[in-house]
Formats: sequence, C-alpha cells, structure tokens
Amino acid sequence: MIYLMRHGQDDETKIGGWSDVKLTLEGIKQVNEIGSRCSNLEIEKIISSDVKRCQETSLIMQSYLNKPIFYNRNLREQSKGNLNGMNALEAKKKYAELLENITPTTIYPNGESLFDLYIRIKKIMPWILKQDKALIITHRGVINMLYYILNNIELDMNKTQFNVTHASIHELDPAKKLIKRSF
Repeated sequence: MIYLMRHGQDDETKIGGWSDVKLTLEGIKQVNEIGSRCSNLEIEKIISSDVKRCQETSLIMQSYLNKPIFYNRNLREQSKGNLNGMNALEAKKKYAELLENITPTTIYPNGESLFDLYIRIKKIMPWILKQDKALIITHRGVINMLYYILNNIELDMNKTQFNVTHASIHELDPAKKLIKRSF
C-alpha cells in the first residue's frame, strides 16, 4: 500500500503553488494528530515534495515513524508562476481577469496550467506505483490528479470533490490502482 498525505494547513492568505509558505500552528497540530494515528501503517520510507510546507510536514511525520525522508521536486503542486507566494488579495487585484476566467488549460504567467500538472503527474505515475510501503507527502493538487487519472475522470476545476483536506491520508493500492481516503 502507498499512503498519500496532504501537508498541514499553511498560510492561506498567500498563493501556495511552488512558494515556501510555512505551516501554521493549526497545520502543525493537524500533522501531529495524524502522526499519532499512523503507527500501525506499514511504511518503510517517507517521500516528500521539496517545498517548505511539505518538508515541515515530513519532519513531523518522521518523528512518529522514524523512517528516512527523500525529497522529490516532481511532487510539487501546480506552479502558479508569478503568483507563487503572492498575497491572495493582491493577486486577485493584479490578476483579476486571469483568476475570474480560469480553466484547466489556463496557464499562470511563468507557471503551468492544471492540465500541465495532470500531465506531469501522469508521467511519474509508473514511479509512484512502485513506491509500495511509502508515505508520500504532497499537495491537494497532486493527490487530486491521482484521483482523476486512476478513476479516468475528466479534469475540471473542482478542488474539493476528492476530500483532500489538510493532513488527510489517502491509500493507493498499486496492484489494483485504486485510491481512497483513509483518514
């Protein structure tokens, strides 16, 4: 079994993407609560996105699991380009037209589209499926892409349909290629 975890809550007044936004105190609490529930999971390694909020999440999880951490930039969220790390209110003003008309194929200035993220995750899917007994710490967008790909669902802008909340755990059965929320 492969376990996928979204990082804990970060500063949501900022645009996430590839920015180095840190976990909030609530995010740290969320990760600790999940960490205390993971001791019965069969995990041999932690693989994490290399952005700050995932690094912090992986270090907390390591304190519970005592497993090595490997960082992988391919597990990053969608790049929001010029908007990465920008104050969300400022971004809404400066990029109003872009954000009001966003679709899966809309490319952020100097970033990528949601479809680009989909293709990026689809390309590394064979590698992901070989990571048995791993905890993969990543982002909602990446976990959502796995749901879209494995369930052959057409890509859309609904970020919440797979219930990928902060610090949630999702099980991916690599043999059956099935994914579901665990806790």
